[in-house]
Amino acid sequence: MASLFQPLSPRVGATAALRPDELLDPSFADICLAALEKYGVLVFPRLGLSAEQQVAFTSSLGKAIPQGLPRSDGTPELIFKVSLDPRENLAAEYLKGTIHWHIDGATDDVPALATMLTAIRLAPSGGQTEFCNTYAAFEDLPTDEKPQYAALRIVHSLEAANRLMNPNPTEAEVARWRMKGAKEHPLAWRHRSGRTSLVLGATVDHVVGVSPEESRALVAHLTEHATRPENVYRHEWQIGDLVIWDNTGTMHRVTPYDANSGRLMHRTSLEGVEAIV
Repeated sequence: MASLFQPLSPRVGATAALRPDELLDPSFADICLAALEKYGVLVFPRLGLSAEQQVAFTSSLGKAIPQGLPRSDGTPELIFKVSLDPRENLAAEYLKGTIHWHIDGATDDVPALATMLTAIRLAPSGGQTEFCNTYAAFEDLPTDEKPQYAALRIVHSLEAANRLMNPNPTEAEVARWRMKGAKEHPLAWRHRSGRTSLVLGATVDHVVGVSPEESRALVAHLTEHATRPENVYRHEWQIGDLVIWDNTGTMHRVTPYDANSGRLMHRTSLEGVEAIV
């Protein structure tokens, strides 16, 4: 694995130049999952997978999560079109909030294990994707402070994420956001592997048991700590790139880009296997 994958930064990310047939070889699945655990983010440059190939690769690693309504033939839709064009994606307005650091499915008991994107069309400027290592973020905390952070619990909600882009919503918008319901998680996620990661991101509503002012200050401090430059990899996209990341041990965000740029990504996601505890 060491010779196949080359690190992209000291703390997160690795790349491997493979052909589609090599990626889809059944023997590669275990290698890929082990590398994902080790590096957090894997980049396969200019691979050019079709939608069908991306679904096949996703399914080789685990169970692909259905995306929205089934197809006309009743089969699940497994490709999610990441676009700010409402003609491509009815959730385009919500996707504008992905410029903020986040974890996919942080309002669920069991978040997605991994997410992958294939670059179909790019924006002339902006649209890079950044990743930070949330395992390293916990490890870097002062040893004497880890127990107090590990004892904290944080409430996550879609309302918190939406308010970042829409701070003055209508009552109808708030009611729609609250339909999902909030979820309380530990700040420090102790994984089955024995590793611990910080659970932060745009969905953070508040820290349980502290004042709003203290809560905001604490979350801001930890987010700044987790996203220090030495803990971040920024991916400069090329058409056909495939990027897969460990959604349980990283946060990610996209840099701002023009909503009318035509940028389009195909996203697939792997069903989670571990609750945040």
